[in-house]
Amino acid sequence: MSIEAVVAMQACARLGIIHSVVFGGFSAKSLHERIVDVGATLVITADGQYRGGKALPLKPAVDEALAQSNTEKVRSVIVYRRTGTETAWTEGRDVWWSDFEGKQSDVCEPVAMNSEDPLFILYTSGSTGKPKGVQHSSAGYLLWAQLTVKWTFDQKPGDVFWCTADVGWITGHTYVTYGPLAAGLTQVVFEGVPTYPNAGRFWDMIARHKVTTFYTAPTAIRSLIKAADADAKVHPNSFDLSSLRIIGSVGEPINPEAWVWYYKNVGKERCPIVDTWWQTETGGQMITPLPGATPLKPGSCTLPLPGIFAAIVDETGEDVPDGKGGFLVIKKPWPAMIRNVWGDQERYKNSYFPPEYRGYYLAGDGAQRDADGYFWIMGRIDDVLNVSGHRLGTMEVESALVSHELVAEAAVVGRPDATTGEAVVAFVVLKRERLMATKPKRSPSNCATGLPRKSARLPSPRTSVLATIFQKRVRVKSCGVCCAWWPRAKRSRKTSPRLKIRLFLSN
Repeated sequence: MSIEAVVAMQACARLGIIHSVVFGGFSAKSLHERIVDVGATLVITADGQYRGGKALPLKPAVDEALAQSNTEKVRSVIVYRRTGTETAWTEGRDVWWSDFEGKQSDVCEPVAMNSEDPLFILYTSGSTGKPKGVQHSSAGYLLWAQLTVKWTFDQKPGDVFWCTADVGWITGHTYVTYGPLAAGLTQVVFEGVPTYPNAGRFWDMIARHKVTTFYTAPTAIRSLIKAADADAKVHPNSFDLSSLRIIGSVGEPINPEAWVWYYKNVGKERCPIVDTWWQTETGGQMITPLPGATPLKPGSCTLPLPGIFAAIVDETGEDVPDGKGGFLVIKKPWPAMIRNVWGDQERYKNSYFPPEYRGYYLAGDGAQRDADGYFWIMGRIDDVLNVSGHRLGTMEVESALVSHELVAEAAVVGRPDATTGEAVVAFVVLKRERLMATKPKRSPSNCATGLPRKSARLPSPRTSVLATIFQKRVRVKSCGVCCAWWPRAKRSRKTSPRLKIRLFLSN
């Protein structure tokens, strides 16, 4: 995550080039899949990135991805020198950003595009098959990005906007790269993690830069609550946060306890919290309070924005009574709606506008509406996990696990987690003949090279099923913990066949 990433995305838009950003923590395999699927001809990367005080390499994943088949279309790799890490080089293909930049004119006329021309493709995990390339249009997406910045955050001249998201995710696209700049705002761009060099970093940056609007994820809030409870020096009360006018939450439902802490300690009981619901596919915020206009309820994303016809329906597309759970749908189009799944229109129609739901946009989230018309998001209804606001397809995780030489079968489920909202738990069957022939002493993360690095950070060995699979005794010691998950999953209004198999395995 860097200013250069934002510059590169903006440059693509100016030149009429479709971009597809891949989160820096993804594996070479995931990167290769995306390069091939979009038919990329140019890759822009960095030698590395800083995270938690460590310099992490980026370009090796690009080199590994491009060494695989079907990447012949890639003619050039532009490399930004960020960490100074020694980097392998392919002559005739690789070029340093600084060398390339110095040869460019200061004037670049924008290329005129049609309103429905694709602006970017961003991949998101699906419940089945490969990740979906969500395609967004030029005009509709940009319009909604700008409008929602103005509506949801009540932006005024002199405001300083800060969204902590990485541009590898849709929040970083809409509320870092495009929306704030389209609205003419001054904004802060963030690299790193909220707890380095200490857990007061967010609050210190707000104080130093006089941030007026702060937009972050519940996972970050919950981790900072723990840190603040342990050390008064990093508590928000130790910093001058008087510049704040509005604070927001994004990426996952925020639990009421975290909401109240955020409101009291960061917002000082005077800043409204805009608890926003939206998705990669919606392009921008859909259900959210309007500051100063919408009474707030901790844990509720409140009401749809103007022009958004959200509803809760049953399995036949019929509206359900208030107070009853169901499936969240959007009944009418909106400017920033997904235009296609890249290269797969049938998947687009079947995934998002299934006929059994009367052609409504099916969000894939369970929800309910209370007597005041407020929406409450209950979680995913499919085989997609929401970990720290990042959607992970269970099939992707399982595929990475079974690619390991010792794993015969794998089933992945989610469980509630106090910090990340949901945690990934895997149940595996080992290849007995391989296990008998070897005495593996590998850590669980070694079998997760095909996963995003973030998702390889598993629970502690005392509670993790996956942490036991490489022990000498194959018997899973903590399988009994599944009994606590079974009733929760069993109550789901829509249990997929794949999830039923997982429940059987886990039980």
